[in-house]
Amino acid sequence: TGGMETPIHSLGKGVDPMQGLLMEVILTFSLLFTVYTTIVDPKKGPLQGQGILLTGLVVGANIFAGGLFSAASMNPARSFGPALVSGDWTDHWIYWVGPLVGGALAGLVCENFFIV
Repeated sequence: TGGMETPIHSLGKGVDPMQGLLMEVILTFSLLFTVYTTIVDPKKGPLQGQGILLTGLVVGANIFAGGLFSAASMNPARSFGPALVSGDWTDHWIYWVGPLVGGALAGLVCENFFIV
């Protein structure tokens, strides 16, 4: 890498771990809720390709909304690689717990209230 540092996901200045965790839960929930209701929902079908576009737009909006607070990971694997290479595991648990809780909540909400 020519001496370059590996960028890692980290909390923004002034953001405490619980705020970062909440941000990751919300961002992951919004992403997976969009996927479930536009792509996975058997009643709606695939919305003729619009679900993929909407999912991409939500990812972009999430990055704009949460990037400065928690780096908007939304995926534990996306945070694991840089942390492993750099050896910096500071607040790394947030990038596992947040997306797993957000994904579980999105699944429960969609399964019980939308895909019935």
